Formats: sequence, C-alpha cells, structure tokens
Amino acid sequence: MQIDPLADYYFQHEPQIICGQDVKSITDEYVDDYPSVVDRFFTRYYYIKKGGDQSPYQVLFHSNRICLICLAPEHPAFSKGIASINFDIGQTDRAKNTVKGKGKKGGMVLQHDSTLALLTTKTGEVYKIPSCVRSKLVEVNTKYAEDPESLITAEEGAGYFAIVLPKPEHCEEIKASLMNQEQYDEYMKKSKASEANADE
Repeated sequence: MQIDPLADYYFQHEPQIICGQDVKSITDEYVDDYPSVVDRFFTRYYYIKKGGDQSPYQVLFHSNRICLICLAPEHPAFSKGIASINFDIGQTDRAKNTVKGKGKKGGMVLQHDSTLALLTTKTGEVYKIPSCVRSKLVEVNTKYAEDPESLITAEEGAGYFAIVLPKPEHCEEIKASLMNQEQYDEYMKKSKASEANADE
C-alpha cells in the first residue's frame, strides 16, 4: 500500500474548549455553494447604448469605485463566436495606457460611450466595446487580445475588457444611469417577448 507523503500535513481537528465553549472544526462551517467573488464584492449593473447597436454590457461596481467592464451574458458575441479583440481602436491604442500612484495619474479619460476595444465575431460582425461609465482607464485585459476565444469560457468577473475608475462625485450619477439587475432582467424579458412576437 502506497503511503501518502503529505498525510502528516492534512488538517486534523483537535477538540478545544475556550471559555467553557467547545470550538467547532473549521470544516463544520464549510458551505458548498459559497457566494462567488462577484456576489461578495461587486454590484452588477448593465449598460445598453441608446440607438444603433443595443447589445448589453455588464459593469461590475466595487465598493472602492473600481469598475470592471464586461460583456453581459446575453451579448450576441457569445453565440456568434469571438474571432479577435483589438485594443488599438484607430487613433488610440488602449493597451498603451499607463497610470501611476494611488490616484492613477496619467490614465486615459473616458466618456460613457468611449470605445475600449473592437471585438470581431467569427461571423464578421464588429462590436465597439464601450467604456459604459465616465471614468479614467486603469488597465485593459490584453489576455483576451492574445486568446479571444477564452473569453467565452471565462468566469464572471474574470472576463473583463478593462478596469476603470470613476470620480467619487460621479458614482451615484453613474449608478443611476445604468440598469440594476432587476431592471436588466425585466428589459431582457420584454426584449425576448418582442422577438418572439416578431417571429410569429
């Protein structure tokens, strides 16, 4: 029989009584469906352009003001396949953005409709990924420029295009301009109903 060389290092609960109370094993409190990082630390918001392309985008808003800009799960690029992601949007290459210090000085200034990247699907459509919020660009996720297909299987929160930082005085206004989860769910429900009626 093969002996496990790490057996001595595995956790073994030893009964302890502190202040007359029995201390439970840490494994007794294990939760199988523990909330994800996004559930614990971010609030989900959604952005949809007015007019033209109305594909949905997700903004994960952290309490420290940091925002992750992502595709919403219902974005059509997921079903069409992702051929390429390019942060060189013509006059500006977002990948060359540099910031310094806690104030993120030097970051590119973004409006809510500024283009962060160009996403091309395998069927030939090109989507201009918007920044979604008025902010300063902290960094872009060049991983997906090198391996665009991996965006399809990325976990929520990991599949971000950019990290942006809005000013403190703009945060409440920004949140009010976006859809919260309940509003987004209702929007998608109506959108799917309209598509179903159009097909009949």
